[in-house]
Amino acid sequence: MINQNIKIAVDAIVFGYEKNVLYVLAVQQKYGVFKDRWVLPGGFIKDDESLIDAVKRELQEEAGVGVNYLEQLSTFGDDVNRDSRGRIISVAYFALVNPQNFILKADTDAKDARWFPVNQLPVLGYDHNEMVKLAHARLKAKLTYQPIGFDLLDDEFLFSDLENLYCSILERDIDRRNFRKKILSFHILKETDKLVKTSSSGRPGKLFKFDKAKYDQLLEEDFQFEIKFA
Repeated sequence: MINQNIKIAVDAIVFGYEKNVLYVLAVQQKYGVFKDRWVLPGGFIKDDESLIDAVKRELQEEAGVGVNYLEQLSTFGDDVNRDSRGRIISVAYFALVNPQNFILKADTDAKDARWFPVNQLPVLGYDHNEMVKLAHARLKAKLTYQPIGFDLLDDEFLFSDLENLYCSILERDIDRRNFRKKILSFHILKETDKLVKTSSSGRPGKLFKFDKAKYDQLLEEDFQFEIKFA
C-alpha cells in the first residue's frame, strides 16, 4: 500500500484591465516562509469544499474580490519541492474582472492586496510567476475564439475601448478596420443611443453593449466566434 501525505491547494490568477493596462491581482503574505512576499491569492481546500468554491472563498477572504468568470488553468505539482511546507499540489484557476468594481481588502493570512501591471510583476513566491505566464498565454489564445474580453470592460463602452483591450492583452497592434468589421459582423454588440466625447476636437463616439443573450442564442446554432490576427 502506498503511503500518501499530499495536500491540495488552489491558486487564482485574476486579471483586471483599466486604462489600456492589463493587471494581475497579488496579495502580500502575513505569515510563513514567504512572509511579506507577494503571491497569488490561494490556499488549501477544505475537506467538504469543491475546488471552485475554495478559489472563490480564498479570493473573498484574502482580497475582498468576487468573480463571475473562472476557468481551471492547470495543475502544478510535477516539482515535488515546489512548496517548502511539504508535498502540495496546486490547482490554478484564472479569472477576469473589472478592477473598478472592487475595493481591495486584505484579510486572513494576507496583509495587503494590490493590482500589478502584468509586465511589472514582482518575483512572486512559490511558482506563481509561472502560473501567471501560462494564464496570460491562455488569455491571449482565448481572445481569438471566445468573447471573454467583455468581462474586463464596463457594461457600456466605446468600440475603441474594445480595440485597445485586444491590443493590450495581445501586446501588439491590430488591424483596427478589419477588427471592427469582423466584430460587428457577429451581431453580438448592441449600439446604444449614448454618445461620449472622446477628445476636445474629435466627434463624440457611440457606446456599445455586449449582447450576451444574442451570443448564447448563436451558440445554440453552432455559431463559431473566431478572430484571426496576421
